[in-house]
Amino acid sequence: MTRDRTPALRRRSSAFRKSTYTNTMAACVEVADLDGGYRAVRDSKDPAGPELMFTEAGWAAFTAGVRSGDFD
Repeated sequence: MTRDRTPALRRRSSAFRKSTYTNTMAACVEVADLDGGYRAVRDSKDPAGPELMFTEAGWAAFTAGVRSGDFD
């Protein structure tokens, strides 16, 4: 995916932050806030790798799935 293709996907800041759901024994996930309420997620071990982009509704559904164990 090409980064920053549209103004809605531009990062509010260039820094990703570690997810609060990351622990020391599991894969680390980083999250970035984007304009328009979008979010980007990437693997912290591969910062140049692919990023998943979420709308606000998609992010809410994704995090609800994580909390309920849908991805275990």
